[in-house]
Amino acid sequence: MAHRSPTSRFRSRSTLLRACTTAGAAVLAAGTAHAQAVERITITGRTPAAAVAGFGGQPLAETPLQASIFGADQLADAGAASVAGLARLDAAVSDAYNTEGYWSFLAVRGFVLDNRANYRRDGLPINAETAIGLANKERVELLQGASGIQAGVSSPGGLANLVVKRPSARVRDARIELSSGGGIVAQTDLSERFGESARYGLRINAEAAELRPAARAADGTRRLAAAAGDVQLTADTRIEAEVEWSRQRQPSVPGFSLRGDLLPPASAIDPRINLNNQPWSLPSDFEGTTASLRWRQRLSDAWQFSAHGATQRLKSDDRIAFPYGCYDAAADLYWADRYCPDGHFDLYDFRSEGERRRVDALDLQAAGRARTGSLTHDLAAGVLIVRGRDRFGRQAFNYAGSGRDDGSLVTDAAPDLTDENTNRDERSTEWYLRDVVEIGPAWSLWAGLRHTRLDRESVRTDGSRPIDYRQSFTTPWLALAHKLDAGTMVYASWGRGVETDVAPNRSRYTNAGQPLPALESEQVEFGVKREAAGDAPAWSLAAFSIERPLAVDLGSCDEDASCTRAIDGQARHRGIEARIAWRAGAWAIDGSAMALDAERRGSRDPAANGLTPTNVPEHAVKARVARELDTWRGGSGELTLVHEGPRMVLADNSLRAPSWTRLDAAVSGRWEAAGVRWRWRVGIDNLLDARAWRDTPTQFGHVYLFPLAPRSVRASLQASL
Repeated sequence: MAHRSPTSRFRSRSTLLRACTTAGAAVLAAGTAHAQAVERITITGRTPAAAVAGFGGQPLAETPLQASIFGADQLADAGAASVAGLARLDAAVSDAYNTEGYWSFLAVRGFVLDNRANYRRDGLPINAETAIGLANKERVELLQGASGIQAGVSSPGGLANLVVKRPSARVRDARIELSSGGGIVAQTDLSERFGESARYGLRINAEAAELRPAARAADGTRRLAAAAGDVQLTADTRIEAEVEWSRQRQPSVPGFSLRGDLLPPASAIDPRINLNNQPWSLPSDFEGTTASLRWRQRLSDAWQFSAHGATQRLKSDDRIAFPYGCYDAAADLYWADRYCPDGHFDLYDFRSEGERRRVDALDLQAAGRARTGSLTHDLAAGVLIVRGRDRFGRQAFNYAGSGRDDGSLVTDAAPDLTDENTNRDERSTEWYLRDVVEIGPAWSLWAGLRHTRLDRESVRTDGSRPIDYRQSFTTPWLALAHKLDAGTMVYASWGRGVETDVAPNRSRYTNAGQPLPALESEQVEFGVKREAAGDAPAWSLAAFSIERPLAVDLGSCDEDASCTRAIDGQARHRGIEARIAWRAGAWAIDGSAMALDAERRGSRDPAANGLTPTNVPEHAVKARVARELDTWRGGSGELTLVHEGPRMVLADNSLRAPSWTRLDAAVSGRWEAAGVRWRWRVGIDNLLDARAWRDTPTQFGHVYLFPLAPRSVRASLQASL
């Protein structure tokens, strides 16, 4: 299922207060230190390198692709406790079934990222089917567009990489945040270098949070503890290690839906209603442990070698009172993908407890510079070996009675484990080569090639429906860049990505258990980037076109041998993205905008061609305007605009959700006393208390509607020594 979680109020405020007290004591006892500065956001201009781009130390401003970097301060100021928060920060990103208490889903350039394939942690693959904490993350990097250069199998929208905080100069930070509704978040960040020539480093991050969202009966807890260390063994040898543990326990909040053939006005729905509010509802529980070890070896002045391995182990109890479809007794009609016209729905007791997921990854890479005649090459070559293992028990998905979208009806539990689950194993080996060729002072050629060998197996928990298949494919990427002057670059790029699909091993499929040919997506992009210079802004502009094959079920699919899984046409997404970052005097502006034309093409069904995919906004604007305030030293006031255009609700394009706009406001200040640097911030999210359907995904063949959260207030205080 894609949204299972429940209700239960568990209040451990004494534990949290003890954590807050400990955090404060740790900071105040640490002594005077130098706090680390984290940039708010860098999306163009003199940006740092990003591992998600795949080209080592090349700064993003000089890399021929679109990518964004979201720093720790910006994520915290935006109240982004999960990667779902990126949807309010970048116009290329939108929600794709995001709700309280569940894992995050993102869409980039209109394509939903695959939680099992499109997420990285320090550059290594992870499974994002869990709640991912950000308290120990230095930044989140987001690649927009075809990701085949970095991932053997992935959806074409982009790639997200979470970068862990590593030891640096001495850090002694403690932060506490309070939110309307009674939520509390306490965090500590401690870093130290010690030993001769500061050869050893250690960084500790911890978080304790009591979650009190606006939705009723959705209170929860979140905990995180992480440690990262490194040692410079010799001038040429460095070892880095880190480990992270996190746990989130919280009921999730199901979506509303259509009432028969009508899209209910968002103003008529109370966004605080939780349709998972049943006496028998239980919280979903997501626990994860991740550890990594990296060896960096300098081979010469021009070359270095690295070996980077990681393991991720996830434990989940996925539970929810889940609304799905409706039987209208009066009309003797079953609404399979929506609620009844009067707001009633069928409610199911879903439970999948004891889920276990594991990912092990090892990346071996050599990188350096070389010359061939008059050409200079920045080369990287390596192999990535990944092993994935998912294990589940039987699950419950049982009819529990009838609910109503005002949350007024109560049903009985139906917890019997009546349904089988699916265990999965995956093994992949990816060989890759990347090269940046300098062709004279103004031209450069960028090339990447990745060859993947994939082995996948799955079987139901009772041993039925086994599937075992192997595939190999190559994903190339190529770009040509030209510097118009010292600060301006134009480029053109082309690349491919790959996804895999297989016909379910069920009797109604004529090709049951057979894999489809690799689904090769293709992207073409043209762009221009300009670095900041003096009072002139940094900006970028890109036009792209992505084509992705569609795997669909053909036939009636209502009896044996009546259905065939096949490739049927493509989804084509064409768009323009623009970004700007500008500062002049006391004023600062940063933002992004995207216009997107998405449609289906080449289908066997002529009526389907030209239709727009569901839940893809036609355009989006995300922008922040800030001004320094003389009233408080280092203080500022800011206003943030989040606007998304209309989107289709139904696949036949007969219903469309209107555009929406949200304004957020914040004011902050700084002062220093007795050697302690203080920073406070007060923010109001959804300042005008706008009502709208922000997210209209179709999940498991069912249409869901998620409202904008109502107006809320957050206040935070940070102390640094």
